[in-house]
Amino acid sequence: MKTDRYLTGEIIRPFAVVLGILALLFAGYSLANILSDAVNGLLPVRAIAALTGLKLLISLEVLIPISLFIAVVAGFGRLQSDGEITAMLALGLGPRQLLRPVMRLALALGLGVAGLSLFARPWAYATSHEITRRAAVTLNVNAMEAGTFYASAKGDQVVFLGNRAGPHAAARNLFVAREQNGHLEIITAANATPATMGDDGRRSVHLSDAHIYQLDPGTPANDQVLDAQGLNIDPDGALPGKPGYSPVAASSARLFTSSTPGDVAERQWRLSTGISTLLLALLGAILSRGKPRQNRYAKFGPAILAYSAYYLLCTIARTWVQHGDVGAFPGLWWAPCLLGLFIALIWYGPALRRLLHRPGETPRHPHPANTNWHAATSHDAA
Repeated sequence: MKTDRYLTGEIIRPFAVVLGILALLFAGYSLANILSDAVNGLLPVRAIAALTGLKLLISLEVLIPISLFIAVVAGFGRLQSDGEITAMLALGLGPRQLLRPVMRLALALGLGVAGLSLFARPWAYATSHEITRRAAVTLNVNAMEAGTFYASAKGDQVVFLGNRAGPHAAARNLFVAREQNGHLEIITAANATPATMGDDGRRSVHLSDAHIYQLDPGTPANDQVLDAQGLNIDPDGALPGKPGYSPVAASSARLFTSSTPGDVAERQWRLSTGISTLLLALLGAILSRGKPRQNRYAKFGPAILAYSAYYLLCTIARTWVQHGDVGAFPGLWWAPCLLGLFIALIWYGPALRRLLHRPGETPRHPHPANTNWHAATSHDAA
């Protein structure tokens, strides 16, 4: 039990560090993209923190497995470099005993990743889509600069300011075009002044010397023109459209009853994340094997290449299922199965070579002083 706790600690510490670094990098990347929209007036400032947190929550189903994979490679690489693995094997611990704490930790994290994929991820996607949908008709007029056309995400609202001293300042030569209930409304004004929020939290903009044109594309006779010396408009007054269906935002219960390619791909992806966590942890432990006293970072190159290849295969498999090129079976399951087969070949490869040696040939055994993961695995499997 002490050995199990010791090995678990050697994995948890680098896991926490790697996960924290990756989470900060991803959050910074997401925040940079979101801030660009906020600065350009395409996103309310109050939605920045919410969208960043939701995107980070969505990314955890990928960040946790890769962090565990790197932590296992780093932890066992250090133990191998310092000769501790050799000492444990000399004391009678086999490879399976060394892998036991790894698999326990991987199982716990795999269950957590599966929960994130099945429940937290669709909720986060649905919430972020709702925020983005409302932002499509809620332009941040206070951050707009002169000389630029600001269009909502769906293109149903356009704002242009001819002259403005800076953010939150009054503007001159305002132009607004927006679609409402199938009609096109065009507003021009000589001056526009942002007003303070009301008691209900809604914003308003005061227009002076304004002209409003309401155009009906289907019936030109219904076109109307209104001139006003003073007018208050609500930049948030447009109603967001109905949300479209998205498999990534659909509940897991709905996906399990659907047979469309997009839903099948999303369902299998959510189910595969926990399994991938287990397989990657086992792969990391096996790839970290090597000769005693070798450089602890010697296996990082092959490990990163192996993870990149697996993630690429999973992405390709998911795309094929989404486009209907591959059916629900084998779906995307061939990618995890291929990784499992690769792990089995590495694990049982030495034993198979011993069983398949030519009759009359004496199999060669490694010297006890040079025992490493590879040789011990062969002995244990045999």
